[in-house]
Amino acid sequence: MTAAQKIRTIDTHTHILADATIKLLQKEIPKLGLKLAPYDDENSVIEVAGVAYRPFPRGGHIIERRFADMAAAEVDVHVLSVSPQTWLYNQEAAVTAAAATIQNDEIARLCREHPERFAGIATLPMQMPDKAADELRRAIGKLGLHGAMIASNVNGKNLDDPSFEPVWAAAAELDAFMVIHPGNVAGADRLRSYYLNNLIGNPLDTTIAAACLIFGGVLERYPTLKPLMVHGGGFIPYQGGRWVHGWQVRPEPKLHLKHSPQRYLDRLRYDTITHAKAPLEFLIGSAGADRVFLGSDYPYDMGTGECVRQVKAANISAADRERILGGHAAAILSKKRAHAPAK
Repeated sequence: MTAAQKIRTIDTHTHILADATIKLLQKEIPKLGLKLAPYDDENSVIEVAGVAYRPFPRGGHIIERRFADMAAAEVDVHVLSVSPQTWLYNQEAAVTAAAATIQNDEIARLCREHPERFAGIATLPMQMPDKAADELRRAIGKLGLHGAMIASNVNGKNLDDPSFEPVWAAAAELDAFMVIHPGNVAGADRLRSYYLNNLIGNPLDTTIAAACLIFGGVLERYPTLKPLMVHGGGFIPYQGGRWVHGWQVRPEPKLHLKHSPQRYLDRLRYDTITHAKAPLEFLIGSAGADRVFLGSDYPYDMGTGECVRQVKAANISAADRERILGGHAAAILSKKRAHAPAK
């Protein structure tokens, strides 16, 4: 491959809350009490609705710093999604909807200003599924975004809850690139020590979300949906066989599922965030390179600036390496998605 043909590396799992977006949210939604303050030389602290999050790395809100970090990580393109702190599912529905509109407009603006460096996916006011579906249509049809990142549960409601049907219908209709990210994790009362809420809670809640999408029949009803489950898919790739066995021997998993879970497991996508060579190679070998996407979780401390180098170091074929680093992400991001008007 010549230099001119060099694959563009596309990081599909990044977060942003840019300085300009912070100022807009402060102006338009003062009741959020959004504040940004210094923390140390490399990080800030951000406060949303009275809850402080630290550390919030500078690259999360300073675009120039993000570009420098992208260069250091050998990443050409960031797929931008909002920071989980600003999903705001636990706020008044009108506040969440207004904040989603502002943030999606801002991500679209950054993508227009830096089309060679950024692509974007939306945030949705998921506690209002009809409005969430409308915002997904607006984000794709009007703003040119490619899909959405949503949480693994919404205020404790799993993603197969019937109330979310409008969102899944719109996502399927639009062929949206849907990314499922953990939040409000299960078992939090037992995970307070040792940062276990993230170390275990995040991959656990991703796993619960995938199980509900499969056993709740969502993926069966919408055969084109191929959600990306972040952080290497949590425990899904390792425990999928257990789900298949359980469906075979127990009646409960068959409640909404006529077929073995295997066909739905085979539609799930994953990012590369495993933090070690052996599990990354296992993920690629078991799922196939076409279902594994470069990801970093930038700019957070549980992310990795080594994502490109980790894929390059994996014992996989050159063709698979190119697919993961950006080949199939580029194909998804280049899709022409028809505008579907709000209903």
